[in-house]
Amino acid sequence: DALMLPWAIELRDSRLRQDEPYTACLPMSVPRVNPYPWKFAMSYTSTGLSHIYVLHETGDAGAHRVVHMDGREHPEDPIPTWWGHSIGRWDGDTLVIDTVGYNDKFWFDGRGTPHTEQLHTVERFTRINYGRLVNDFTLDDPGAFTRPIQMQFTARLLRPDPRTGVGDLMEFSCAEG
Repeated sequence: DALMLPWAIELRDSRLRQDEPYTACLPMSVPRVNPYPWKFAMSYTSTGLSHIYVLHETGDAGAHRVVHMDGREHPEDPIPTWWGHSIGRWDGDTLVIDTVGYNDKFWFDGRGTPHTEQLHTVERFTRINYGRLVNDFTLDDPGAFTRPIQMQFTARLLRPDPRTGVGDLMEFSCAEG
């Protein structure tokens, strides 16, 4: 709890499990969505990679993130959204995704850990071998936390069963309630 500001602790402790936004078919967002199956889809133009889409199996309405890879900057005053505004770049072999403009509606965990619209995340995806991708994740929200938080997630390749094809993202239909 020393990481969280007093108001954030109080809010978290007052939240009820039945009020969890995800159970009302709303997005989990980051970093909570990381353990669930996801994949990158890429879009190219004549000038190269323009966007990376991060597709999720979690069943969120519109469960995808858009990462702008065309060199643009964040807008000065982004409209707060569930997935924020993401810009990406390559740092050698590492994909760096910088995101701002999150809304304050999703919970970081099932306990109800909150954040503010000041939330800023930086993810560094590095492929360590054919079947593993490491995401070094920095979460910075001076409105809710006393300091930036460092996390690390390791993704593993989910190889499809050659007989059934199972192993790709599954369809998910969220039914509120």
